[in-house]
Amino acid sequence: METFLELSIRTRRMSATATPMADFLTKSPYTPPPWASHLRPLPSHTFSLAHRPTPIHRWNLPNLPNGTELWIKRDDFTGMELSGNKVRKLEFLMADAVEQQADTVITIGGIQSNHCRATTVASNYLNLHTHLILRTSKVSSFLHTSHQNLSFDLTLFLGLQLLADGDPGLVGNLLVERLVGANVHLISKEEYSSIGSEALTSALKEKLEKQGKKPYVIPVGGSNSLGTWGYIEAAREIEEQLKCRTDGLKFDDIVAKGKGYAMNTSEELKFLKDLASATSVILDPVYSGKAAYGLINEMTKDPKNWEGKKILFIHTGGLLGLYDKVDQMASLMGNWSRMDVQESVPRKEGVGKMF
Repeated sequence: METFLELSIRTRRMSATATPMADFLTKSPYTPPPWASHLRPLPSHTFSLAHRPTPIHRWNLPNLPNGTELWIKRDDFTGMELSGNKVRKLEFLMADAVEQQADTVITIGGIQSNHCRATTVASNYLNLHTHLILRTSKVSSFLHTSHQNLSFDLTLFLGLQLLADGDPGLVGNLLVERLVGANVHLISKEEYSSIGSEALTSALKEKLEKQGKKPYVIPVGGSNSLGTWGYIEAAREIEEQLKCRTDGLKFDDIVAKGKGYAMNTSEELKFLKDLASATSVILDPVYSGKAAYGLINEMTKDPKNWEGKKILFIHTGGLLGLYDKVDQMASLMGNWSRMDVQESVPRKEGVGKMF
């Protein structure tokens, strides 16, 4: 029986050789695992976009229950510029876009959407233009004027014209998206809620079609029946790494929504900081960070229930989303000081000059 240590060593060796550079960005016919072959729609092809298999290693969190082993699967190493599990979905979605001879990809998400960033990078690799509809946390000034009582139809008509105020900046995922040439369309939270993601992407698709484009729409998070095959492949990968059937694994769902999507308490952010300091594993504040926070809380409440268990935690990526939390986390980062250089330290003229 292979130990988890042997598994970790074998996985690292696999990840170093399993996806040769010659296979990267190639389209190939797709064969599903036998236990998923009855599902529909069945993808015909997939694009090699992720660096797989992602490694599994021991995660030495402090204060675990007695005999508990915690392991972590690093889907934050999949590629597409510090991405995560979103790339797994895109391997199928981008293959479908190319199959339909699209020249443009449209998708939608929050201002720091990891999915939107990964989609932009993948599209650019495949010579497809990208249009992102990004929901900001700002309220459009238009809705705070005498036009507040506009009918919904007129609001929908104005749709993409009601942009949030100001340049969105170059922070986190936005920096990558704009560097690689994404066309960013800003929408306020209120407009997003009243119009909806499907109507917004449809409106932009119609507009681009009138310009002679052939757009392909990917929904929020790439979450549709085709994108789900990315998770099926992740299950097959775990199956091969652990040398066991995935239907023999036990998956526990821990509710870790917190205050809501992309919203964090000070306790959650402090947990992320402490975890990074203790283990060098940096979690995102939207998904994996909350999941780990919930997991540790469950262990703390009932340690006996977790004693002796081997747990595999899947890190889904999202590092760049932390840039949206810098103001909230600033007070946690006290490990800096001005270097005090005494006059007794010898000086040598000309050494170390910058100009």
